[in-house]
Amino acid sequence: MSIVASDLETATQAKQTLDPQDWEAIRAQGHRMLDDMIDYIAEIRTRPVWQPIPPEVREQFRAPLPHAPSELAEVYREFSDFVVPYATGNVHPGFMGWVHGGGSAVGMLAEMLAAGLNANLGGRDHMPIEVERQVVEWTRQMFGFPAGASGIFVTGTSMANLMAVLVARRSALGVAVREQGVGGDGELLRAYTSRAAHGCISKAMDIVGLGSRSLRSIAVDQMHRIEVAALREAVARDRADGLTPFLVVASAGTVEIGAIDDLREVAAFCRDEKLWFHVDGAFGALAILSPELAPRLAGIEQADSIALDFHKWGQVPYDAGFLMVRDGERHRDAFAQPAAYLRRETRGLAAGKQWPCDLGPDLSRGFRALKTWFTLKTFGTDRLGAVIAQTCELAKYLEARILAEPRLELLAPVNLNIVCFRYRAEDANAVNGEIVADLHEAGVAAPSSTMLDGRLAIRAAIVNHRTARCDIDALLAAVLSFGAQRTIAGAVPLIEVEAPPLAP
Repeated sequence: MSIVASDLETATQAKQTLDPQDWEAIRAQGHRMLDDMIDYIAEIRTRPVWQPIPPEVREQFRAPLPHAPSELAEVYREFSDFVVPYATGNVHPGFMGWVHGGGSAVGMLAEMLAAGLNANLGGRDHMPIEVERQVVEWTRQMFGFPAGASGIFVTGTSMANLMAVLVARRSALGVAVREQGVGGDGELLRAYTSRAAHGCISKAMDIVGLGSRSLRSIAVDQMHRIEVAALREAVARDRADGLTPFLVVASAGTVEIGAIDDLREVAAFCRDEKLWFHVDGAFGALAILSPELAPRLAGIEQADSIALDFHKWGQVPYDAGFLMVRDGERHRDAFAQPAAYLRRETRGLAAGKQWPCDLGPDLSRGFRALKTWFTLKTFGTDRLGAVIAQTCELAKYLEARILAEPRLELLAPVNLNIVCFRYRAEDANAVNGEIVADLHEAGVAAPSSTMLDGRLAIRAAIVNHRTARCDIDALLAAVLSFGAQRTIAGAVPLIEVEAPPLAP
């Protein structure tokens, strides 16, 4: 081959690769991007928690499909100018709206490393699989599950709960359900959870083909825990009617106020009735890491399955949901499916008898385990448990401040880290709804709202490890200020609470 031909071939290949032509240039750009994101986290208090997206910014993302290339620096400029200032805000210590973790710089760096490896954790024989298996083993130890337990990373607890319903369904109906569908026997299945449970449980019943009407909604007590006596009556009634109870979903940290069902009593009931006992522990299950809080989860170690999110109280960057199943064989029976292109070998890259794709619906799976592994290794469970306990202490501080303020009213018991309250007003629902929006737009704090017994509550979920008493004080000061403006003026006021400036 001539030198000219060789140069031409090299030039042609260069046009077709996505690798940079100048590695030093992308290294410099990458360092700038990394530095900027570290600065973003380090200086987060100088920014608003959240701010409205201007119409002209939204319009930037109505552009047509790009056919021609752009410089990385220009694309990054758009990200910096139009995405970063208008993010959700859950990195900020003033974010208390929903149960979103704050992430960490360690997790961010681990996510970058995972993206560099670009590993597919569906299966095969490579170390990223072993990293996930180690986190599975650590999680098994956290909850005292037996050696045969299995676990898998998923997007979040909504998916983990769905998968748990599938495992319970397969356990109840046998292997035929995977080939023939639920059929007549499936129409008889009934599941049970409390009225305070997350809506994804009902959605899961719909998706797996059993229908949301197959889920019984059981009453709760004054602490928003499932009433086991009512559960017992519902199961007995359904059995008498010729139906087939098969699953009970208990909550470890309900979505509205963070209530924990009496897991020990529910476990005993499920054992006596031979029902699958699943725990939706989206955020509350990780209270197991705190010596002060773990006793409230007594009985969780008896669950048949647990769903949880490391990206909430575990402070792992999104997303890092997880499903743990006591009987690994039942877990595999619900999902494993042989295929020629997934043939397992005794040696080589295709070696390994069990692959993660045998435990869930996904064959293409990202390396979620790495950021969780980095978080657990770097901080240790003692420190993470202390952070979790700290958020609950802050919730108690907020509760005490509310009880000491005549203009505020506590609307629900403070079980863990969620506080529901309102500003006292004649038209309280409307006023408090406006206060929440005012808080968001001011950028001072970002709680959410919920309805409790027909009363609209300002709901503060304290999850972020960065949140401190000063952030609680800022929230309350703003609530009182906006409440006074709305009740005294009787009209929609301009937002007068000073928001921190947006960092350049």
